[in-house]
Amino acid sequence: MLDNLPRGTIVIEDLEVGMMRYLQKVVTDEDIEMFAKVSTDRNPVHLDETYAQETIFEGRIAHGMLTAGLISAVIGEQLPGHGTVYLGQTLKFMAPVRPGDMVRAEVTVEAIDHAKRRVTLATRCLVGDTVVLKGEAVVLAPSRKFD
Repeated sequence: MLDNLPRGTIVIEDLEVGMMRYLQKVVTDEDIEMFAKVSTDRNPVHLDETYAQETIFEGRIAHGMLTAGLISAVIGEQLPGHGTVYLGQTLKFMAPVRPGDMVRAEVTVEAIDHAKRRVTLATRCLVGDTVVLKGEAVVLAPSRKFD
């Protein structure tokens, strides 16, 4: 995994609109197989190349939620980081992720509600210049005052 360390926590008092963090990861066959096992989603479009060749994707693709999980990793490890609680996430899947693709998951602070400790984050994943997933997350950010 390639990312812009450090990991840890950025408390709400230190967040600013426009802050961005990311990670990059190559999605492997093993990742897809492990996600299928953990999630119990064994759809053959993810696991069976022969089957997947006959679909609109013309080959195997990663689970969309595996890709979305990379956003969760950025939120939980980097921005805001440890102690963050997910309140909601919208997702729009724009293009498939295939085994061997390098995915870049990006999270950017869009709005901060200090009174409620809520932070709105723009979220997206890219393969090269192609946006494969986009959405918005709302999280409860850790605070120096309460945590």
